[in-house]
Amino acid sequence: MNKASIGKSSGCLILNLPCSFDFRNNWFDFRCFLRSYSYSFVSVLKWNLDNSTMNELHTICETYRNLDLGKQNVALATVVQVRGSSYRSPGARMLIIDDGRWFGSISGGCLEGDALRKARQVMREKTPLCVTYDTRDDENKSLGINLGCNGVIDVLFEAVDPDDMANPMHFFKQLINLQQEVAVATIFSGSEAFLGKKMVVKQTFAIDENIQYPDLCFQLEKDLIELLGAKKSRAQQYTVGEETFDIFLELIQPPIQLLIFGGGFDARPLSQLAKNLGWNVTVTDECVAHIAPVFFPQADTLSLCHREFVDQEFVVQSNTACVLMSHNYEYDRDILKKLLKTTTPYIGILGPKKRFEKMIAEFIDQGIYFSDKDWDRIHAPIGLDIGAETPYEIAVAITAEVMGRFTRRQAGFLKLRQGPIHHRDTQSDQVFKEATL
Repeated sequence: MNKASIGKSSGCLILNLPCSFDFRNNWFDFRCFLRSYSYSFVSVLKWNLDNSTMNELHTICETYRNLDLGKQNVALATVVQVRGSSYRSPGARMLIIDDGRWFGSISGGCLEGDALRKARQVMREKTPLCVTYDTRDDENKSLGINLGCNGVIDVLFEAVDPDDMANPMHFFKQLINLQQEVAVATIFSGSEAFLGKKMVVKQTFAIDENIQYPDLCFQLEKDLIELLGAKKSRAQQYTVGEETFDIFLELIQPPIQLLIFGGGFDARPLSQLAKNLGWNVTVTDECVAHIAPVFFPQADTLSLCHREFVDQEFVVQSNTACVLMSHNYEYDRDILKKLLKTTTPYIGILGPKKRFEKMIAEFIDQGIYFSDKDWDRIHAPIGLDIGAETPYEIAVAITAEVMGRFTRRQAGFLKLRQGPIHHRDTQSDQVFKEATL
């Protein structure tokens, strides 16, 4: 995209802006540009800022896309099982290039050096390899593994052949493009011919796999469907006939979609912080002056939308968090009324509790009552109680609360938490405990 353009779609105008376009830093040019298109006659104006959503897996896929694959060999390393404690959890990934660079991580830095050597071996031999790192073992000091994590970590290394459309990077890129929750099975131990083979079950229960073993696929299908409900990745052992397989059952979720209603000055740090966390960010307001691209350079979408059309303009799903921070009481109230009809699991409202109580009273007068589900998902006042005062501090309080909601955590002090910090595979942990007795 080399220039700004406007197109009409579904009764709204869409403004596409390249990241280099001058009026991102020049508000006067921006206003003149809009006047030239007489935007005021439509109800909705939306512009996409050409920013891609980035979390670790997205970053790795984007990095892979930008590599010169004709000159560089690549491998993907994935933590598939942890017994005991580890800095990274199963599902952590690292893209390794033969020139010594890597993106992502599989540990706190102690495994990466040896991982590079193993990755180069996989690049040469073109076959997957599963390596077990025992961070309890003093003999591993020669590898630089001496952080006292006291755990055993299994890492699967897979060569990435750009000419093979079934290579792991192409596979994960396709999953990202789905923008939905999926459950993936990856074989990391067993017959060499099956190492790295995968099976995926989508929310629609559509199945895709390259595991040519019907009896095993039958068992995996049932467990992957169950994983979509349980939402806890794990490693599991399967025995089919005389063969035994260790398989990583992984839940891959789309990034959080943050929908900010209100483009005030305090929405700017929230947008920036959310993007740094890898979330997809949309900012909407009824006033075009509030949502100039210069104010939200990292946002994915800026939308000038009247409250009347909000339910038509935005797709609110189970991974959407909605934040109301317009500082306009009537606007926030009207938006809340529309959001109650959606499936969003999080609705946060900026402002004091009395302001929210006034909304409740008005809703009751209209015969609108909150369900138990509504009370659970509405957070008013918004944010964690960390004593936040400035816009940046408030942004931290809000993003932490949203993250806690989606990870099903209480967002308290870790020192008061009973049990491990990260979700543990209880079956693997039991084996680990028995082995260390």
